[in-house]
Amino acid sequence: MGRVTERRKVLRIRDGAVSTRPDTLVAEEPLEIRLNGKPLAITMRTPGDDFALAAGFLVSEGVLGTASDLQNIVYCAGATADGSNTYNVVDVKTAPGVALPDFSLERNVYTSSSCGLCGKASLDAVRTTTRWPIADTPPVRLTPELLAGLPDRLRAAQRVFDRTGGLHAAALFREDGELLDVREDVGRHNAVDKLVGRALQHGDLPLSRTILLVSGRASFELAQKAVMAGIPVLAAVSAPSSLAVDLAAETGLTLVGFLRGSSMNVYAGDDRVALPTTATQS
Repeated sequence: MGRVTERRKVLRIRDGAVSTRPDTLVAEEPLEIRLNGKPLAITMRTPGDDFALAAGFLVSEGVLGTASDLQNIVYCAGATADGSNTYNVVDVKTAPGVALPDFSLERNVYTSSSCGLCGKASLDAVRTTTRWPIADTPPVRLTPELLAGLPDRLRAAQRVFDRTGGLHAAALFREDGELLDVREDVGRHNAVDKLVGRALQHGDLPLSRTILLVSGRASFELAQKAVMAGIPVLAAVSAPSSLAVDLAAETGLTLVGFLRGSSMNVYAGDDRVALPTTATQS
C-alpha cells in the first residue's frame, strides 16, 4: 500500500536554533470493517495488513474461529461518492453457517474497556464466547530470563518505529523465545488484531504455545484478544488495568506487566513462571 508513513513540514527548535525540515510521521487513517456487506465497525489504524486486521478483529468478536469460517476479504470499490476506492473499507465474507453478531451494535460491547460495560458482565462475555479456552497441556513454562529478553527482540524488529517513533507493536513468540511475528500500528489493539488475523489466515489458531508481548500497557481489551486466540501468556512493558488482571485470573491467562530489563510483575498465572529454587517471597 505504501501508506505506512507520511512526510510533513515541521518547525524544529534545538538549543535556540530554529530551522524547518520534513519529518516522517506514522500514517493514521480510518478503516471501516463490513461483515457480509453490512457496516460493523470503524477503527483508526496504520494502513497495511488490513485484511489480517479485519480477520483478527472478528476473532476477538467471536465471529471467526478457524480459517474455514472465512470465505474472503476484499477492499470495497466505489467506497466514495465518486466511485473511487480509498482502500479504507474492507468487506469480510463469512462461510455459510457462521453465526453473525448483532448489527445494531457498532461493536460488541464487551470488546472495549471504554464501552461502558465493566466488571463481571465483561468477564462473563469473554468466557462464554471464546472458541479457544486457554488449554496449554502440558503448561507453558517460562523462565524470568527468557521473558526479560523479549522486549529487546521486539524493539529490534520495529522497522517503522525507527523512522517515526510513533507506533505501538505486538509480537508473538514461541515458548522457547523464538520470534514468530511482529506487527506495528498506531493502535495497540490493531497491532494485536493483525497478529491474530494472520494466524487465523494461516490456520494457526489456537495459539496455545505462544507468548504475546505488547509495547505499552495491558488493557482489558488486549487481555480479551489474547484469551480469544487461546494465547496462554500476555506480557507488557507497562502496567495492566485492574479488569485485565481480573480477566486473566478468571480465564487462566498468565499476565506479566512492567517487563523492563530483569524486572517484571506477574499479576496472574504465576504457575507458568519457572522461578529458581533459591527464590524467596516476601
